[in-house]
Amino acid sequence: MLIHALPLPGLHICAPVRHGDDRGWFAEVFRADIFRDRVADVGFVQENQSLSARPGTIRGLHFQTPPYAQGKLVSCIAGALWDVAVDLRPGPGFGCWHGEELSAENGRQFWIPAGFAHGFCTRAPDTVISYKVTEFYAPECDSGIAWDAVLPDGAGVTWPDIADPGTLSAKDRAAPGIDAVRNVFA
Repeated sequence: MLIHALPLPGLHICAPVRHGDDRGWFAEVFRADIFRDRVADVGFVQENQSLSARPGTIRGLHFQTPPYAQGKLVSCIAGALWDVAVDLRPGPGFGCWHGEELSAENGRQFWIPAGFAHGFCTRAPDTVISYKVTEFYAPECDSGIAWDAVLPDGAGVTWPDIADPGTLSAKDRAAPGIDAVRNVFA
């Protein structure tokens, strides 16, 4: 597995190596020992999947607050998506974001530690996202920020042109701006 640290501290791309022949390919997609040694010393307690039928579907930006803040290891197992993490940890990185193209074709995984909001926009029909999390779902800690929130740099996340705000859930349409969560991870 190839692992690449990203500019925002804590974020990583994990790229399983595919071994192929004329039948297809095989990949070892997760190894706890390698992940623990090279990315983060965490344990995963739950794995989730969601299907978005339409290209341009936006989900997020979601996170769980302490004491049940979640780290997520995200992958795309069908279709393609633009995956985004926004740093909500106190300090100079607050409000900085990073996006990655994940697809069934590229097989890459995006590690997003606790303290980040997470969201995505699908780029293909019938896109399936899968993610392992470090804490169980806790509805009392479920939170989010607006997908189009103005961030401290005066701009926001750059979403693909296909992003369709009409696909937002009622919960995501009602999400607050980033200032409302400034001290959540303090």
